[in-house]
Amino acid sequence: MKKAAIVLVLGVLVGAGFAIQPFFGAGDPIPFDDPKALSQQFIGWESSIKLTAAQEAIKKEALEALPAPCCSDNTAYTCCCPCNMSLTIWGLSNKLIAEHGYDAEQVREKVKDWITTINPDGFSGRVCYTAGGCMKPFAEGGCGGMVRGRVSWSE
Repeated sequence: MKKAAIVLVLGVLVGAGFAIQPFFGAGDPIPFDDPKALSQQFIGWESSIKLTAAQEAIKKEALEALPAPCCSDNTAYTCCCPCNMSLTIWGLSNKLIAEHGYDAEQVREKVKDWITTINPDGFSGRVCYTAGGCMKPFAEGGCGGMVRGRVSWSE
């Protein structure tokens, strides 16, 4: 009898785990395995995924808590301009909120991961105010360019 009860309890727990796994996110919905290709995709999502007012509020809460990597006197929500780096951040945020149900904290953490992925050495927060800085590749601390979707990369 005890063995049957243990098996039943374990079965319920395992079954419940499978049932709630998608709700809590079974793995990373957007792995950063190809930053070059993802940059283009994220920039596309910036304009193609429209957020509701409530979703935009989540995005604002998430990104206003982060300084813009290229101009840290602005937030990641506003940046000083719609450079390619900002477009990737905004597009990624749109996707996470609209299609994966991320809250502000989850979006913020994923955006931090993206920023680290595109430049593990970090950003100065002042590149927008240096000659040619906006055109520099992400890996060189730049904005990745100013022409929408024409992201500059270090080769």
